[in-house]
Amino acid sequence: MTVDTVKAFESLREALTTAPLLLMPDFEFPFKLYIDASGDGLGASLHQVQIINDKPVEGPICFISRQIKPTEAGYGASQMKCLWLVWASEKLDYFLEGYAFEVITDCTALKSLLNMKTPNRHMLRWQIAIQEYRGNMTIVHKAGNVHKNADGLRRWPLPKNIDNPAYVPEEASPQIPIEGISVTDLNATFFEEVRNSYTQDKHCSILFQLLNKDCKQNSLIHALDELWKKSYDEGRFHLRDGIIYHRAKDTCVVTDVDRSLINLVLKECHDTPFSGHLSEDRTREKVKTCMWCPMWQKDVAEYCKTCDRCQKANISTGKRLRNMMKIQEPSRSWEIVHMDWVTGLPPGGDRSYNACPVIVDRCSKTPIFLPCHKDDTAMDTALLIWKQVVSWTGICTNIISDRDPKFTSALWTNIHQLFGTKLSFSTAYHPLADGLAERMMPPLADIVGRFCAYGLEFKDCDGFTHDWCTLCPALELAYKT
Repeated sequence: MTVDTVKAFESLREALTTAPLLLMPDFEFPFKLYIDASGDGLGASLHQVQIINDKPVEGPICFISRQIKPTEAGYGASQMKCLWLVWASEKLDYFLEGYAFEVITDCTALKSLLNMKTPNRHMLRWQIAIQEYRGNMTIVHKAGNVHKNADGLRRWPLPKNIDNPAYVPEEASPQIPIEGISVTDLNATFFEEVRNSYTQDKHCSILFQLLNKDCKQNSLIHALDELWKKSYDEGRFHLRDGIIYHRAKDTCVVTDVDRSLINLVLKECHDTPFSGHLSEDRTREKVKTCMWCPMWQKDVAEYCKTCDRCQKANISTGKRLRNMMKIQEPSRSWEIVHMDWVTGLPPGGDRSYNACPVIVDRCSKTPIFLPCHKDDTAMDTALLIWKQVVSWTGICTNIISDRDPKFTSALWTNIHQLFGTKLSFSTAYHPLADGLAERMMPPLADIVGRFCAYGLEFKDCDGFTHDWCTLCPALELAYKT
């Protein structure tokens, strides 16, 4: 044993037993990233110069390494170094992002990576990947004989299997096959009928000859219609067990030409409980996995449009005749109000009220509930509002309501002229314009129903009875708060 080996052993023992090997990162000082690569692996070590005992000392912070993947084995020296710079910077991003650091390498070509004018596809992708570090990163060249910080990491002699903690498995294909279960029940009788139907169809008879002989006869090919000829030229037809299959991008389905059999498939894909009478698009997706025939998409559309159950069950949303107009926004509370009536309530109060006008402020969304009678006239309604609303809200400048006879009457219009209030009518059969009042009606009916659903009166904990009229102020307060 020589003096040098003894000295090296003593130094190693001292480093392992008397002081920590790794330094804690200090983000006030710049980092140094040493990288190296070979045909077997990639290695890097992150260092930093820190002040220890009033002296600058460079020490390691962390070490990283991995093996070369088979797809990377053909890279040249420059590509390998660039690859490792990108991988190391991404791996140590939590140290390097936003802080200055040097990249020390023995490859001079790496210094020109960021400024390469005609990069190949790998280099271009790596240039984009390290753009975020461009303002903080400096690449420094160091000769290979003195660049040994990361040299040992790239030569880690571990096997390329799962026993190696640094082993990186091959990336799985992004296209993962999914096994599905088809709910369409087509039995053996169906396929036998498909075989028999081919003898009565000109195109299927020609395809049988072309696919059986496996030779191209121009006279037979030209006898096919354009759609059939195009599919044949693209190699989409395939003969197996006496049935012609049509291959698409991700399907291989039966070619069907008999109208009764086509209707059977459409029925299976649309009418059965497993199909649910769904939309034309959903039906088309099911049919696409079962059969192919010329103009099959048109057949699906026609079948769905003529389905009796669908036509009876479909809900027509109607057609908007014009664009919706924006309602003027108020500048203060109770400047613009929405008004509507809740009717059909049980008689309540000492005067047997059976209706309730709902008044909602557009600015604060505050509601007011006023018990009244369903057959109140416009004058009765105006007096009710004058006595119980105007005294504390003031006279509003605009009332938005539906086309109730109380509002469309000449008397109510004259009253609005006296008040100086503008009356705005919503479009007939269009409750969206008076939406605030319309949305307030269901909560009011729901609250009243919870207290008076099992009788016209509600008894509280003190034994007092109340009907919905006497509960209105409390319900109004409950909704406001």
